[in-house]
Amino acid sequence: MTKLSVNVNKIATLRNARGGNVPNVANVSVDLEKFGAQGITIHPRPDERHIRYQDARDLKKIVTTEFNIEGNPVQKFIDLVLEVKPTQVTLVPDAVDAITSDAGWDTIKHKSFLQEVITEFKNQGIRTSIFVDPVQEMIEGAKATGTDRIELYTEGYAKLYPSDKETAVRPYIDSALVANELELGINAGHDLSLENIEYFKNSIPNLLEVSIGHALVSEALYYGFETVIASYLKKLS
Repeated sequence: MTKLSVNVNKIATLRNARGGNVPNVANVSVDLEKFGAQGITIHPRPDERHIRYQDARDLKKIVTTEFNIEGNPVQKFIDLVLEVKPTQVTLVPDAVDAITSDAGWDTIKHKSFLQEVITEFKNQGIRTSIFVDPVQEMIEGAKATGTDRIELYTEGYAKLYPSDKETAVRPYIDSALVANELELGINAGHDLSLENIEYFKNSIPNLLEVSIGHALVSEALYYGFETVIASYLKKLS
């Protein structure tokens, strides 16, 4: 079964819109786990416009499943990860002003930098993953950095899925086959939803984990978290 990690950034966005602590990110995360989520993901950015660095510290105390922290490995982020020691860190090459993640790493150009950061995290027992586009050279480059896993950036799949799902998923199948040959674990995320997740999961060999936030929270506005989590788990089984 592919694990479901829920990204709670949008919960933090809603909280920050009014100030105070409603909704409470920690309490929502506990409920998500109770409903069946197998991981909690956060993606703090330098301006802390949604998830705050203190949220990472607070969540570490209460998350009982897998805790995944995503972000661009600037020094502030590296220091946070080394302090909190989550289950997994996912390295994402975000620009400071990015609204959301919009590209994977050039693992060839940034090989030395990624090697250095990944070694530091792995020495502390933190599983590492690199956000990559579904391009063979980038996956081969990821292997050379020493990472444990890759996270396939799935926006391209999600955009094309409604009109041509077979063409949409083909680069991801090819990428997964390369990753399997290289013995890299495979995660995936970005714009996956109840509409497109089952076909993706059934197409990708050895898909270990998906991280879903925006779509899942949006779907929960209509159906509730408990129902939505159950629906995802069924499609990922």
